[in-house]
Amino acid sequence: MNTGEYTKEGLKIAELISVQGKSVVSKTLINKPTGTVTLFGFDRGEKLSEHTAPFDAMVTILEGQMDITIEGKRYGLGAGEMIIMPADKPHALEAKSPCKMMLVMIK
Repeated sequence: MNTGEYTKEGLKIAELISVQGKSVVSKTLINKPTGTVTLFGFDRGEKLSEHTAPFDAMVTILEGQMDITIEGKRYGLGAGEMIIMPADKPHALEAKSPCKMMLVMIK
């Protein structure tokens, strides 16, 4: 992927990903040895089951509502809100409405 296409001024992040019926879609914007930036589109009710990651990850909700569970504690997030998912801690995500989010992982 050519990251140069994402460097124009005034880019609207949420327009780079779509929500598709009964699915989770993703689009990687940056994939470097030092980290990644990935956009996700979740239809209502779609989820990522509990898992861990070896690096801290920041989730920013661009549109919609999402529940994020970290070590058994649930957090309800809406557009414009973010949360840090710590490395090696179990977490899960569930869209409460059609939702777009950005995941930034720094290695």
